Amino acid sequence: MTTRTAWITGASSGFGAATVERFVTGGWRVIASGRRAERLQRLVDRHGAEHVHAAAFDVRDEAAMRKAHADLPPAFAGIDLLVNNAGLALGTAPAQQADLAQWKQMIDTNVTALVSLTHLLLPALIERRGAIVNISSIAASYTYRGGNVYGASKAFVTQFSQNLRTDLHGTGVRVSSIEPGMAETEFTLVRTSGDQAASDKLYEGAHPITAGDIAETIWWIANLPAHLNINRVEVMPVSQSPAGLQVHRD
Repeated sequence: MTTRTAWITGASSGFGAATVERFVTGGWRVIASGRRAERLQRLVDRHGAEHVHAAAFDVRDEAAMRKAHADLPPAFAGIDLLVNNAGLALGTAPAQQADLAQWKQMIDTNVTALVSLTHLLLPALIERRGAIVNISSIAASYTYRGGNVYGASKAFVTQFSQNLRTDLHGTGVRVSSIEPGMAETEFTLVRTSGDQAASDKLYEGAHPITAGDIAETIWWIANLPAHLNINRVEVMPVSQSPAGLQVHRD
């Protein structure tokens, strides 16, 4: 069986790092991209340069993205799967108190960078009848205070995935959106500017989703028979459920 190649963004931590581990141990080659070069290098050191290629750049830097793509070693140049995992939430304030710079950073990362890399890789994915897995969020469907632009950006990811699916009809390319609920990674630390106490409080006793859980979900989707497409997967821990509507009373 020919070894397949996946490009996984946001691979230096969380869902991305766990997905790299899962695919390499499953026999795939992986292009691991992210900002933190030292963390990516650890993946290369652990698995070998023949299995993992590190591409260190900020996903918001389109020129760096294109250069990383152009510089791929020949063994990694044929991409069968794109996992658009890079993304972040910043801030917990309601919209009227939010930092506009944080809003723009979320849009640049969660939306603009995702569509840029997808557009860049589409010709190869079509040629190889590959697959795209986009990491969205339950925030795309369920609103909550402070979710403002983060939730909106993930709603874009979900809808973009479905529109890609429509446009790629007949090409053999599969497109899936995964929408996780509460998951314990570095997500809350990033959102709260490193507040470990806030992160610990959020996840305490909740038995949240783990990075490994999402990695297994991506692995399952990517290795289904070629005639099957998973359109959307919404995943929550058993301890979490939709909270319902808010009512403000005087």
